[in-house]
Amino acid sequence: MYNDNTTAELEEVMAKAVSAFHQYKTYSLAQRATFMRTIAKEIEALGDELIQTAMAETNLPEARLVGERGRTMFQLNNYAAAAEQGNWLEASIDTAVPTNTPPKPDLRKMLIPLGPVVVFGASNFPFAYSTAGGDTACAFAAGCPVIVKAHPAHAKTSTLMASAILTAATKCNMPDGIFSHVYGAGFEVGEYLAKHDAVKAIGFTGSFGGGKALFDWANQRKNPIPVFAEMGSVNPVFILPEKVATESESLAKQMAGSITLGMGQFCTNPGLIIAIDTDGLERFIQHLKREIKTAVPAKMLHQGIAANYAEKLAKALAQKGVQVVSQTDEEVEDGKGLITLATTNGKTFLQNPTLHQEVFGPYSLIIQCADEKELLAVAKAIEGQLTATLMATPNDIRAHQELLNYIQDICGRFIFNNVPTGVDVSLPMHHGGPYPASTDSRFTSVGADGIKRFARPLSYQNWDDEFLPEELKNGNPLNIWRTVNNELTRDQIS
Repeated sequence: MYNDNTTAELEEVMAKAVSAFHQYKTYSLAQRATFMRTIAKEIEALGDELIQTAMAETNLPEARLVGERGRTMFQLNNYAAAAEQGNWLEASIDTAVPTNTPPKPDLRKMLIPLGPVVVFGASNFPFAYSTAGGDTACAFAAGCPVIVKAHPAHAKTSTLMASAILTAATKCNMPDGIFSHVYGAGFEVGEYLAKHDAVKAIGFTGSFGGGKALFDWANQRKNPIPVFAEMGSVNPVFILPEKVATESESLAKQMAGSITLGMGQFCTNPGLIIAIDTDGLERFIQHLKREIKTAVPAKMLHQGIAANYAEKLAKALAQKGVQVVSQTDEEVEDGKGLITLATTNGKTFLQNPTLHQEVFGPYSLIIQCADEKELLAVAKAIEGQLTATLMATPNDIRAHQELLNYIQDICGRFIFNNVPTGVDVSLPMHHGGPYPASTDSRFTSVGADGIKRFARPLSYQNWDDEFLPEELKNGNPLNIWRTVNNELTRDQIS
């Protein structure tokens, strides 16, 4: 049992974080990278204890957790390399032109760290999106201290991960307060942190309600701060006529695998399948029905998620015009999710906002549209999403250009003939999307571009080279890419 931190304890945490910031922001990119790589090594050194603890707290299988631990270590190493490379700094230089009228000054700009960052651990990824996950790694890379609020569903796991970070901090001679780990089962600790003057940014992965509350608190402050909240998504999948007519069975197998993966407990789970009512769609539904009926339910992450899924599923299925297509044959025990496929028509969907909401778990709703006009209307009615998927042939694409134009406006990642589940950790990945999928669609929570969330631009005017940051000096001692007089180069400035 972990007790909520007191106000006095939180004040001490924040004071240390502020002190650490003024030291850590002066550390070189190489020092930050070494710290992050050391964290990865310390996580590996936790060995089987970490895996077994997470299994006990989350009901996740060993293989999944071993893979997620590897992903977490990869993120730390990948973002460490990106920090050193320096592209994220967006360094730009215009040298002075004193002969201009008026004289043009010497201007040099780069991103600098914001300050202490609060990270809220996610429930569905106890490693990769939690204590030592992507938000924490990005903040360290940017030069910011981190305060993590442990997720109550896996507090022991979070504490173990925190111990790895603290051990790495000691080994790398990091300032006291570079990392802190706090507890709060209710909302009080989170609200206190979000409103604290010392906090300069927030990273969050979780429910819409939780993310929106943090966003509101942060914007009600005397000095508002950015909240980078990833708040879930229904991830619509649009299946076009020729594709479903020719590949109904393979599409059904593909979609069933995505819907049931991890018991639907991914923010990219496909919660909506949208298509025109045709014979091909009917064949697809029958194939998908059989796949869902034989799927094996498993325990959800914890009792709270299971109860929330059951409640939201019941609400969705109780809506007028919604019919259950298929549910798993196996009797569902307490804590397991009832794998469910339902359907409704386009008109009903357009008239009922409840059907647009995420049901976090192994559930998907098929929207059967009367024609292309209604298909387009449904696309226009869908709010911001992390992903949108198009299942189509080349002929389908040529015939539905207007639809494609609207779909790309509602998502952060547009997928072609693949499923949305599975998020690659790489620079071209964008894991975010228009509101309400996230609070700022310009930024990603996956990939090295996520570092930019915790930094801000600072322009230096007419500074002597001796006093400039290493990143902006004439000699380019870090050998990073910079835009000098509108040309991207690693060259020195003569």
